[in-house]
Amino acid sequence: MIPGLLEMRVPGDKSIAHRALMIAALARGESTIEGLPDAKDIRSTALALGELGVGIDWPEGGYTARVTPASTWSRGASLECGNSGTTARLLAGLLAGLGLPARMDGDESLRARPMDRVVYPLQAMGARIQYLDSADRLPLQFEERASGSLRVLRYRSRISSAQVKTALLFAALAAGVEFEMWEPGRSRDHTERMLSYLGLPLAFGAENGGSHLLLKAGALEALQPFDVRIPGDQSSAAFLLASAILAGRPLRVVDLCLNPTRTGFLEVLEEMGVEVEIEVTGEWGGEPIGAVSVSPAPLEGARIEASRVPGLVDELPLIAVLGARARGTTEISGAGELRVKESDRLSAMAESLQAIGATAEERPDGMVISGDPQLVPRGRVRTRGDHRVAMAMGTLTVIPGAEVETDDPECVSVSYPGFWRDSATAGGLG
Repeated sequence: MIPGLLEMRVPGDKSIAHRALMIAALARGESTIEGLPDAKDIRSTALALGELGVGIDWPEGGYTARVTPASTWSRGASLECGNSGTTARLLAGLLAGLGLPARMDGDESLRARPMDRVVYPLQAMGARIQYLDSADRLPLQFEERASGSLRVLRYRSRISSAQVKTALLFAALAAGVEFEMWEPGRSRDHTERMLSYLGLPLAFGAENGGSHLLLKAGALEALQPFDVRIPGDQSSAAFLLASAILAGRPLRVVDLCLNPTRTGFLEVLEEMGVEVEIEVTGEWGGEPIGAVSVSPAPLEGARIEASRVPGLVDELPLIAVLGARARGTTEISGAGELRVKESDRLSAMAESLQAIGATAEERPDGMVISGDPQLVPRGRVRTRGDHRVAMAMGTLTVIPGAEVETDDPECVSVSYPGFWRDSATAGGLG
């Protein structure tokens, strides 16, 4: 046992929670989902499903939901996705597969995020979808199919995106048609794992440096009601691990999702000089779970290239922050996808790091940070309403002498409402 080791838990995995709610909506009876994170993004998914006629019994402030499929799907619903891109894109697949007429919209931030990546392949399957204002942006109008089901799709994606993959999987699953897809790299595979765990005819795995999956026609017939527990969110844990590292304190996070597509940040920590211990203790709903411990050490700069970005998309702002306190240079490239997240995260992070006294240079598809292990961050951060920017910069507040102020601390409630409390605890301030 590491002397002074603190043990903590984080809320349930947001990515898995979205998927569990939507899969439960298609099952043939009541399902129970435990460990849901009480975050705004997940509430957006639950509310949208409720508008479609799905029974969602999830008390405010609770962590367990009972989901009952719609006896009759609502037609012509107006769906509000809030700030959640996952809600919008995955729900688009569900609506397309069911052939439901509906209108979909989101907040100002979500309206700025691209939708073509899911709309085009769904249209290729036969879905009738129209942009109501601007091309490639919400709001969207889904029209009822005149007749028949969706077409079989065999799709070679130019990007590796778990949201695109899952949207198309949900469309094929709901429509009862076969679906095959290839990705150039390996994106999160939570949907495949859960569907396979539930006994559906789905094959998936790595292939030629990328990934491949095949869903058989009529797979929905095998989907029975289920009970599942959501493991702790690896992306949320990353921010607590960083807080502990920046404060020079050991930390152990337990009941954590250890899906290999989500542990890229832990590999980066090791490259930066942190001692990381991973212990697999079991499996929940097809996902390996366990504990991660870190023992702080002097940080070294890291190099993140394009091939690693899909596995680090949520943690790249945090890597930039750690790089600001590391010896040497941290370089991130091939990360243009960060420009179309809740904010332009490359611009936001470069601006934020400069605001607290760090040396950071924004590049077209990444950034370069010249680290200073003695940096004492002081300044006001403009988060642009982005929860990942707020949390990444928030970890710096645990450094002795730090004076970091964020303009919108409440934006963390999108994914991690208890972040400020838990970060302070991890950093020895709570």
